[in-house]
Amino acid sequence: MDVIVTERKSATWIRLNRPERRNAFDPEMALEIVNAIDGATASRAVVITGSPGSFCSGGSLTSLAHPTEREMRYMYEGSLRLFDAIRRCPRPVIAAVNGAAAGGGNELIVACDLAIASKSATFGQTGPRVGSAPVTGATNVMSIQIGEKKAKELSMLCRRYTAEQALEMGLVNAVVDDEALDDTVDEWVQELSQLSARYLEITKVSSNLWWNAARDSFSSGLGMLIQAVGSPDMVEGANAFLDKRKPSFPDPQ
Repeated sequence: MDVIVTERKSATWIRLNRPERRNAFDPEMALEIVNAIDGATASRAVVITGSPGSFCSGGSLTSLAHPTEREMRYMYEGSLRLFDAIRRCPRPVIAAVNGAAAGGGNELIVACDLAIASKSATFGQTGPRVGSAPVTGATNVMSIQIGEKKAKELSMLCRRYTAEQALEMGLVNAVVDDEALDDTVDEWVQELSQLSARYLEITKVSSNLWWNAARDSFSSGLGMLIQAVGSPDMVEGANAFLDKRKPSFPDPQ
């Protein structure tokens, strides 16, 4: 099963379960997650986490090595549909970051309402390193969360950051020992459970102001990515990633 859904102490837990590809999601898996989120409205909160060893490495890059516009449009739109589902969900969505969050996995955290990380978790964007660009959260909404200069640092330099660094910059709300992650999330869910679900929903809808304002940027950014399908930079970046080697991108013209 690519996605495991369980009920735990008033929350719906959605566990990404593709450890062999570090929980990267393809369009079909993204749709499974969307359906799980849409079906969780009776819960007090929704928790997204990964199978042991990784949180999420974003969209699966396999198709980038031999891309077609149709396949890439399907993949990009699947990612955006997932992030929109998180923002549209009437319940608070918590990222329980239990490992590496990279690329679209980092943007998944940007989309969530709250984020709690284990000490071993790592964070970072991958776009320009793999022949892509993080246009569905990292280049726009993340600037509101952590500041424009820091967001550009993550989006452009593709560095990796520790959980403590993520906390310092405001990407996550708390960092706990690895073995305490699930229990800490339970405590946050219980705290939320004591509050009015109706007014939490109103609070969440109101807080989507910047996400909604950036929504056109997501669509235009995806349009540009689709126009770049098959470019030498995309093919080289994806193949270098799959071959586990350093990419050699062409010089600018």
